[in-house]
Amino acid sequence: MRHMNGDHADDCRVICQGLGNQPRATDAAMSGMDADGMDFLATVDGAPVPVRIPFTERLTERRQVRAEAARMYREACAVLGITPRPDAR
Repeated sequence: MRHMNGDHADDCRVICQGLGNQPRATDAAMSGMDADGMDFLATVDGAPVPVRIPFTERLTERRQVRAEAARMYREACAVLGITPRPDAR
């Protein structure tokens, strides 16, 4: 969570905009995670809005988290019609 919020804050916003039905989000931070998905707190119209994004499958290993976060980001970029960063794989 610290890594996502520290190094990928813009990715969190894009994920919430594209996959979390919050296209007007101006900011977002990861607020939690379990084996089934990631939780974010997005700022929409100046107010905090909780957003839950499910994983494609239940995660059983820590190494799966990075791949799911990258997938979420790429899929959100596709929904929003923006080009993902080249290092998002």
